[in-house]
Amino acid sequence: MEELLEFFSIFGGVEWDSIDTSKPIIQLIEELILQDYSYIRNDVSEITSGSPTYHAILTGIALGDGKLSSAFKRANVPQEVGAKAVEELCELGLIRVEKPKKVFTSWADAYPIPNKLIFTSPFLRFWFAFVSPLFQGIKEGNFKEVQERFTNRQQEFVRPIFIQLSHELLKQNFQDDPIVEVGSYWDKKIEIDIFAKTASGKTVVGSCKYTNAKVKKSELSALEEKCTQAKIDADIFVLVSKKGFSNELKSLKSDTLKLLSIKSFKNLLVNSNKI
Repeated sequence: MEELLEFFSIFGGVEWDSIDTSKPIIQLIEELILQDYSYIRNDVSEITSGSPTYHAILTGIALGDGKLSSAFKRANVPQEVGAKAVEELCELGLIRVEKPKKVFTSWADAYPIPNKLIFTSPFLRFWFAFVSPLFQGIKEGNFKEVQERFTNRQQEFVRPIFIQLSHELLKQNFQDDPIVEVGSYWDKKIEIDIFAKTASGKTVVGSCKYTNAKVKKSELSALEEKCTQAKIDADIFVLVSKKGFSNELKSLKSDTLKLLSIKSFKNLLVNSNKI
C-alpha cells in the first residue's frame, strides 16, 4: 500500500495506458515522464496557455505549503497579479481553494488566516514540483537533478496526498455517525491534519504521520495539546500512520481514539485515479 500511495502521488489524476508497479519509482518517472517530456509539456501548456505566471505560481504551490502568500513569494509575483492568476487557475480546474475549518472571529479581521491552494491532480503537482522548474536539463537528456530532488523530498512530497486521502478514509470509517464535513485546521501557529464534524455534531481531530517509525503515545499527547491551544473541544481523536503504532498506543484504542494504518487505504487507491 505504501508503494501504491507513492505511485498515486505521482501518476494519479491521469489515465496512463499501463504502469508496471514492479519497477522502481525513479525508473518509471524517467520512462513515463522525463523521456516523454516534450509531448507532456505540450499537453500541459495547452491547458495553461503556456503562461509563465501560471507556471511560476503552480510551482510555488507545488514546492511550498500551499498558502497564498508563500506561493506568491516563491513565484516572485505581486499579490494582485497572483490573486488574478489563482482565480483563473481555479476556473481552469487545475487547483482549488481550501479554507481553514475554524477561524477565531475575535482576531480574524486583524490577523486573517490564509487560504491554501490544492492541486486537483496529483500528477500536475508532481510536474510543477520536479519537472517544470528543471526543464533545461531534461530537454538535454540530463535527468540527474530531477532524480536527486525527488529522492531528497519524496517523503515530504507524498505527505499532503496522504493527508487528503486520510480525509476520504475517514468518511469510510464513520458509517454509524457519518462525517458531514472534513478538512484541515490551521491558524497562525497551529496546524491539525484532520478536523471534521459528524452528523450528530461530534468534533473529530486527527494527525497523519507519514514517517518510517511507529506512532507513539506522545503523538496523541501532542495532538491533545494542539487542541487545547486552539480551544478545540474534540470528541474523537484519530491517528493515521504509515508504519503502524506502538503497543502502548494500541492499548488505548477506543470509541474516542481511532487508529488507522496505511493498509486501510486499499479501497481508496484500487482503481482510483483522482482524489
